[in-house]
Amino acid sequence: MLQIDCPFCGPRAEIEFRCGGEAHIARPLKPEDASDETWRDYLFQRKSPKGVHFERWVHSHGCGRWFNAARDTVTDRFLAIYPMGEKAPSIEELKARLPDVGSPRHAYAENRVAPERVEGERP
Repeated sequence: MLQIDCPFCGPRAEIEFRCGGEAHIARPLKPEDASDETWRDYLFQRKSPKGVHFERWVHSHGCGRWFNAARDTVTDRFLAIYPMGEKAPSIEELKARLPDVGSPRHAYAENRVAPERVEGERP
């Protein structure tokens, strides 16, 4: 089971949390002057990247507090967790923490191959 490190309660099971969607979405500064296209983009257009993605999460079955997280959508790993309203960490810094996807090191880190397979050749 995936563990999420709540910044207020500590590590908890994924089932206690709910994803609130993409983080850092800015509301139009002058809503009364915003075009239909601006509202469409604000309400419905979301990024769906392969790699680092910034999301809002709530500890719904715990403290009930919201926080932001940077998660790798390929490995499902949480790379950073930070308070709402705080600036997101740089993507370059977060990508430096990731192993090469598809490498034996990555497969071992994800517990998908036995340790003896990491050093050896493929059968």
